[in-house]
Amino acid sequence: MRLSQFGETLSAGSSIVSLMEDLGSALRENPEMLFLGGGNPARIPAVETALSGALHNALADPEKAWQMLGVYQSPAGDTQLRQELADCLKSRYQWPVSAANIAFANGSQSAFFVLFNLFAGAMSDGSARHIQLPLVPEYLGYSELGLGSNFYRASRPDIELIGDHSFKYHVDFSRFAIDADSAAVCVSRPTNPTGNMITDTELAGLDERARVADIPLIIDGAYGLPFPGIVFTEACAHWNENTILVLSLSKLGLPGVRTSVVIADEPVIRAFAQANTVLSLAAGNVGPAIARELLASEQLLQLGREQVTPFYRERCQQTLAILQAALGHLPMRVHRPEGAIFLWLWFEGLPISSAELYQRLKARGVLIIAGEHFFPGLQEPWQHQYECVRISYAQPGHVVEQAAKILSQEVARAYAQG
Repeated sequence: MRLSQFGETLSAGSSIVSLMEDLGSALRENPEMLFLGGGNPARIPAVETALSGALHNALADPEKAWQMLGVYQSPAGDTQLRQELADCLKSRYQWPVSAANIAFANGSQSAFFVLFNLFAGAMSDGSARHIQLPLVPEYLGYSELGLGSNFYRASRPDIELIGDHSFKYHVDFSRFAIDADSAAVCVSRPTNPTGNMITDTELAGLDERARVADIPLIIDGAYGLPFPGIVFTEACAHWNENTILVLSLSKLGLPGVRTSVVIADEPVIRAFAQANTVLSLAAGNVGPAIARELLASEQLLQLGREQVTPFYRERCQQTLAILQAALGHLPMRVHRPEGAIFLWLWFEGLPISSAELYQRLKARGVLIIAGEHFFPGLQEPWQHQYECVRISYAQPGHVVEQAAKILSQEVARAYAQG
């Protein structure tokens, strides 16, 4: 079989593909696996009831059902729904947006594939541009989205140590630099994998530098503001004409409908919609139909604020207590949890790599994610990236407790073996 360069790029081994295959096969082979890997949201009964009700309402109306199941929408998605969402954002945040500033896509992963390759990669003049990541660790799903080589440039963060067992990453503006080949700045907020919420001040600094360089600031808001709003600290939702904000319905409880929302300046939305049409023909209708019902009942923002965020905040505190009891005697620090559904553990001086720790844990029936996969675009070697792991606290407490005991044993064994 002869593949094109595009085919070789997409079909080659990648961090996210190997991890998803590993996680899936492990669960099939061992359904008793203690699953602290992956990003699947937790089941929240009140949210499931609201989402089921929204879907029921859409199906109960024959015209709505036909619009959802029987027609293609326009390239950017249903115009009326886009305007309704724009009206909501304008009313809530005073953003100057209309339907022309919004497009729907089939999930954030596909949305970022289009966005990144619209701006970065090979240019018509023969040059090449890259996506600038102001700090890593950052979402591992970005890693293989670029169709060119050296597609990302990343900066190491400043690390603030907090007490004996906590820390926080900050943008190190002395390291972060935009050059002539930077195509866009991208940051997730809150960050997958760390739960880091870059501050409003840091975001303003990134925005200012992007504006000066005349490149867009892309914010991955899959866990953030305005929805689903899984944020545990004070922070403001951000958008302006130089910002591309990507939101998702997945962590609201709808990962299966594969629906994301892109909010950007009108020329960006036009280019995005045209490219997305070539790739997908049209965005799916089920997710937007549910979103429309949630908008009509004023639940789209309310569910995150009143159900999703409180649930994860409580689950996060429970998990922190479990980890402290099980691993508090080890040289472990936890990134201060400020949002999302993960905890990021740093075992300073860990004698084995996070990938080796992952394999040892998997052999004992525990799945976590090795931290070294979350550093796309980092040019210089950094031991820190091999000393961290990501765990999800979407699982019930008894699962976390069992997994934490095994994690403690394996980490202690690694330190003992040197």
